[in-house]
Amino acid sequence: MTDILPLELRELSFDADGLRLIDAVNLTVVDGPLTMIVGPNGAGKSLLLRLCHGLLAPTGGQVVWQGPRRADAALHQAMVFQRPVVLRRSVFANVEYPLKLRGVARSIRRNRVLEALQRTGIEHLAERPAAVLSGGEQQKLALARAWTLEPEILFLDEPTASLDPASTLDVERLIGDIHASGIKVMMTSHNLGQLRRLADEVVFLSNGKIVERADTLAFLSDPKSPQAQAYLAGEIAV
Repeated sequence: MTDILPLELRELSFDADGLRLIDAVNLTVVDGPLTMIVGPNGAGKSLLLRLCHGLLAPTGGQVVWQGPRRADAALHQAMVFQRPVVLRRSVFANVEYPLKLRGVARSIRRNRVLEALQRTGIEHLAERPAAVLSGGEQQKLALARAWTLEPEILFLDEPTASLDPASTLDVERLIGDIHASGIKVMMTSHNLGQLRRLADEVVFLSNGKIVERADTLAFLSDPKSPQAQAYLAGEIAV
């Protein structure tokens, strides 16, 4: 049984500077499949994820959590960004920090942080200042920090866009592990190879609208919308 899912977006819209950036989006997000939001630059992918996570308030429509603990939805979700936020402290302290904010007992915090560092393969960096880590290591730290919160859903905003190919594959493996652990993953990407490797289902966004939603293999082999066809054919810049 889920705590806060499903998530329903009802006629969700967002305007800025007189422009409609997210346009009457309707979407139901359920537990299970790894959901990837794809589309060209400027389609609204990152913006949609921020609206789901509650970082931005919609100018129209609703973001509605339907699970029995929906009133505490903020405590059951986490988000990792393309460029992770790291604090001026050690790797261990970075991962521990959100647990301290939630009042988790010190003994429990230590065990959960060590487990998260081991899962992400950076336990050997525990005492190193986070600011000196490579981009790939910082992204692993961000994933460890999110994982230790034990969220029901994890939002990932193009988490490998700034990484080299080797680091990208390492982070993708971690994302797969997180998903396999039972956490719902909803992420944005412009990488079609990543789409093939990770996603179970695709939500295709164009000009702030969802124009197609499909199983990944069906989307890649037989896209239905003209926008998705043009995107996959390389006719729209990503």
